[in-house]
Amino acid sequence: MKFSAKQIAELLNGTVEGNENAVVSSLSKIEEGVQGSLCFLSNPVYTNYVYDTDATVVILKNNVVLDRPIKSTLTLIRVEDPYGSFAKLLEIYYAISQDKKGIEQPSFISATATYGKDCYVGAFAYIGENVKIGNNVKIFPHCYIGDNTTIGDNCNFFSGVKIYHDCIIGNHCTIHASSVIGSDGFGFAPSSENDYKKIPQIGNVIIEEHVEIGSNTSIDRATMGSTIIRKGVKIDNLVQIAHNVEIGENTVLAGGAFVAGSARLGKNIMMGGQAGVVGHVKVADGVKIAGQSGVGSTIETEGLTVQGSPAYEIGQYKRSYVLFRSLQKLNDRIRSLELEIKKILNP
Repeated sequence: MKFSAKQIAELLNGTVEGNENAVVSSLSKIEEGVQGSLCFLSNPVYTNYVYDTDATVVILKNNVVLDRPIKSTLTLIRVEDPYGSFAKLLEIYYAISQDKKGIEQPSFISATATYGKDCYVGAFAYIGENVKIGNNVKIFPHCYIGDNTTIGDNCNFFSGVKIYHDCIIGNHCTIHASSVIGSDGFGFAPSSENDYKKIPQIGNVIIEEHVEIGSNTSIDRATMGSTIIRKGVKIDNLVQIAHNVEIGENTVLAGGAFVAGSARLGKNIMMGGQAGVVGHVKVADGVKIAGQSGVGSTIETEGLTVQGSPAYEIGQYKRSYVLFRSLQKLNDRIRSLELEIKKILNP
């Protein structure tokens, strides 16, 4: 894909300085710019790179003053917000690069399944009975869509995604490679025969709109009812969401996080990497859970930041941690005092 400086400037409402017919075909960081690439300059720390870069086009802020000449091969596009403009270009570039349509073979689509306009189904994909798929949905190779699943418009499912039966996925959702939606919740009951009997998991998973799920993430179906991921949630790679969990709107979970069965997370929560929440608890809106923390009980205070395992208010945690790191010194002082006391009592 190739774009001229003039076309890019028109997209960004920018002004061209240099050759408006200069053509770019790739994106790069300014310190790694090569001929034919487009870069952006937002952080003043990187200003020196603009003088020596081999990039063809650089996007920079309107008010940036350059105090020495740039290469004659470099064209500048001045905009109000370089970072936001570059993000917009990335979005456009991504949309174009992923704009696949049509049904590849070999793939299987049940005769009872339906799909809308401009869809793409990659090779070796499987779409089961009574599946309903909206418009402009991209299902990449080796995906599995189980029976009776409903998928909204403008969704992307990358290679190897598995969506079990009866799940519901809203509009504008992205699920990355090898993630599993709707696998059985971890339900087993001890029996009189000293083993475990599986409890059938007959619920489903509901994912609302504008949700993004990273690769190798697993979201379990409910025992009964639904596991629910609300609108705008963003989930990183390698995250485990157990059965009957509910994740509130615009909550963010970083890599390696886990949420145990029937926990309820509110809106706008930020959960750090490798953090966990035990089952059957509630976490209030706006809570921030530091990385590697373990939430072991309900958090009712909105906007609280917690750390530790079990997690508690971060200021208290930090003060406790200072004491914890000093335990060896405190122990040595106590032993020394004990010896002094013995000498006094037993001269």
